[in-house]
Amino acid sequence: MRVGTPATGDFGQRLRLLRTAAGLSQEALSDAAGVSVRALADMERGRTRGPQRGTVRALAEALDLDEEGAADLEKSAAAGRPRPRTAAGPPSHVALALPRDIPDFTARGPALARLLELVRGPRPGLPGVTVVAGQPGLGKTAFAVHAAHLLAPDFPDGRFALDLHGMEPEPVTVRDALARLLAAVGVADATIPAGTDDRAGLWRSLTADRRLLLLLDNAADEDQVRPLLPGTGPSWALVTSRQSLAGLESVHRSDLALLRREESVELLAQIVGQGRVAAEAQAARDLADLCGHLPLAVRIAGQRLLSRPHERLAKLVVRLAAEGRRLDGLRAGSLGVRAAFALSYRQLPPASQLFLRRASLAAGGDFGPETGALLTGLSYEEAVVRAEELTDAGLLQSDAVEERYRFHDLLKLYAAEQLAAEDVPGARDAALDRTARWMVRRATAAALHFDADHLGNTPPGDPDPASAPVGREEARAWLEAERAQWVAALGRALDIGLYREVLDAAEAMHWFSDLNQHWEQWVEVFRCSSAAARLLGGGREEAVHLNYLAWAYNMCVHDPRAALRTADAALAAARACEDGLQEGWALGYGAGALQRMGRSEEAHGRLREAARCLASVDCAHARLAELTILNTLGTLLRQTGRAEEALGIHRRAERICRAGVPGRPDELIGLYLAFVLQQLGNDLAALGRGAEAEPPLRHALTAFEAAHMPVWAASARLDLGHVLKALGHSETRQTLLAAREALAALSSPRREEAAAALAALDRASDVS
Repeated sequence: MRVGTPATGDFGQRLRLLRTAAGLSQEALSDAAGVSVRALADMERGRTRGPQRGTVRALAEALDLDEEGAADLEKSAAAGRPRPRTAAGPPSHVALALPRDIPDFTARGPALARLLELVRGPRPGLPGVTVVAGQPGLGKTAFAVHAAHLLAPDFPDGRFALDLHGMEPEPVTVRDALARLLAAVGVADATIPAGTDDRAGLWRSLTADRRLLLLLDNAADEDQVRPLLPGTGPSWALVTSRQSLAGLESVHRSDLALLRREESVELLAQIVGQGRVAAEAQAARDLADLCGHLPLAVRIAGQRLLSRPHERLAKLVVRLAAEGRRLDGLRAGSLGVRAAFALSYRQLPPASQLFLRRASLAAGGDFGPETGALLTGLSYEEAVVRAEELTDAGLLQSDAVEERYRFHDLLKLYAAEQLAAEDVPGARDAALDRTARWMVRRATAAALHFDADHLGNTPPGDPDPASAPVGREEARAWLEAERAQWVAALGRALDIGLYREVLDAAEAMHWFSDLNQHWEQWVEVFRCSSAAARLLGGGREEAVHLNYLAWAYNMCVHDPRAALRTADAALAAARACEDGLQEGWALGYGAGALQRMGRSEEAHGRLREAARCLASVDCAHARLAELTILNTLGTLLRQTGRAEEALGIHRRAERICRAGVPGRPDELIGLYLAFVLQQLGNDLAALGRGAEAEPPLRHALTAFEAAHMPVWAASARLDLGHVLKALGHSETRQTLLAAREALAALSSPRREEAAAALAALDRASDVS
């Protein structure tokens, strides 16, 4: 069909006349051409003066134009398309030129390699967009700029950088950003559409066939950056933001981590010089640690030192080691870590600012929403929302598996500064007190799941029964995850006079502590409880908790001198109140300390006295204590060359276990039997009866593993390894290797023994 062609060269008027001549409504032409009604209306009104060739071709086919008519329509569309500016004036994109590269850029090798491979490789239908997001100071912009310079030859049609000022009170609007980008690719100011949507459509059409590299720095959010992104053409956008921009669809992500220690030192050397760093190698490493391996902080430290060429690195280390002055020290000219953090902090809503400040009060390396809710007075659900918001803003880091969060060290210092500046002391104290009361009650109830007197019962006293751990496994998981919080809560509770609550919590922990001897925090737990008992004036309770503390010094931190002092104090308190059970325990703990100090004869005497004392006390607690003392006595006898006597002592302990202890569950007595069998196996091994020693040691190892007692399991595995070696067993190397790794992870004094056994085994293999 040949339709009469209007003489006008205006595309919009020509299109409208062609449509009416064909008897088509806008809706009908829209359906036939696959062009939206809105876009069609904009063309006819002259708001879109030069649609792309594909659109014109679709319209011509829908209008049933012949070749001449289609060519005329295309000619009128081409007349309205943007033209690059002439060379008479300066190129419009100069204002959007890439920032200069950083000469001393270092590290980030793997991340850069992945990005270059991604950009230069095949694209499986995804748009060319990489988001570089993360916390303040990670070097996101430096990374993106460096990557852009490396990629520049791959994008001959233009490389543009646009700072979106996402952290400022008034970020760049989408409309203004599009105007600057359109001008950069040569669109004359007079032909840039007025509306944001029209500008976005024109930008997409112009980038569809060009190879442009676009650096969009410091994006505020998804809505700001989404209209600026290229489609599926050959262009590529690098987007940096402190926000996660998780809502951007189908983009690639380049997650930057903190620098490794050696990378931090290398960056420092790039700034101040290799010789200066080499002259103070340890100070350089310490400085990197104090900067938290945050690139911005390391750079600031380096710039500060560069401006003071005669100042030693060690001097800055001393200054930064004082936490209260660290953020002050990390400032050089206009660069400052505090200022970088403040930009993000000011963008937060008040509730999230409060959450960030109060979360700095959390103990340990990480915390859960539960702690955040207690410190802020928010509900659990609201605490999760705020924590996730702060994670998206790069101010908290989330755990990969659990719903837990952590600060970068310097960000925690900044949050603590804001807490001191913005929260009245009364509010801070109230938050800590509220958290301490709740945590102590929850920890007490959770620990009672392991108490021999509460087995099988639901422990009372949890502050929120609806969320309380159910059963031993959930209780164990909570106590482990929140260990730093409830230990700190005990100290706070002691400070504010909650002595009975502290004692009850520590008493509840007694059985649980045996399962986790590798926790050094038991010293702090029982230090608090023994202090609380003394302040309450309870002689027997003071003896009990001093005994617990002596155990912790002996078994958890391996400090026999402190253990002996504490055991002697417990012994005096027990004798003052005539408590035979606590007297026996105190004698036993003192003996253990003496033995570790090499004073075996004194230890032997105390153990004999402890065994006599406990045998005269008629109660289940005394029988369990007697088992422990007999085990220790037999071990000492064997270690002093009296293995036959040791075997007799341990056989006596075995008979007590086999007979059972009234009022105590079989599960508990089974563990005591495992302790005894381990020592029986060692006695038999010392007597050269290795074949008889193997079964009891295997039984003990299995029992300790089933009870989740890593310290005891690792020790039993080493003992079994010694026996297997003597028997020439094929499992020897595997057993000793596993024992060495477990003991090393637990910082056990026996780790050297395991290493020596393995080395001896290897030497024997080499000889053979």
